[in-house]
Amino acid sequence: MRPIQELLKKREATVWSLTPQMSVFDALKQLADHDVGAMMVMDAGKLVGVFSERDYTRKIALAGKASKETPVKDIMTANVLTVTPQTRTKDCMALMSQKKIRHLPVVDGDKVLGMISIRDIMDDIISDHELTISQLQSYINS
Repeated sequence: MRPIQELLKKREATVWSLTPQMSVFDALKQLADHDVGAMMVMDAGKLVGVFSERDYTRKIALAGKASKETPVKDIMTANVLTVTPQTRTKDCMALMSQKKIRHLPVVDGDKVLGMISIRDIMDDIISDHELTISQLQSYINS
């Protein structure tokens, strides 16, 4: 399995983020616009949380709160687990499975490089398995 930095190289360099003061409603619009399930919450260039669809469903919809009046900072996940660019994909998968999370910000020191999802990891694992199968088939047929 490869380091996360290789997965990030395949992507657009833009780091999408929300602000803590943004309304949950506006944050949901951003998730929809970018077709993602979670985004990082940044304040003055610093990672302060992650906001996800799960945060919305559990802390707004089920709690009967109003998404247009509630700021992201009130419901975001503030204790964010992160990985470095050198973290291997299998270690990210283990962390996601153990902590029951679907998104991991990638940071290098204080610099936020992006965020990976469990889908990114699964796509990498599938690609790795397909390569192995192809190599084995080639070996068998030769």
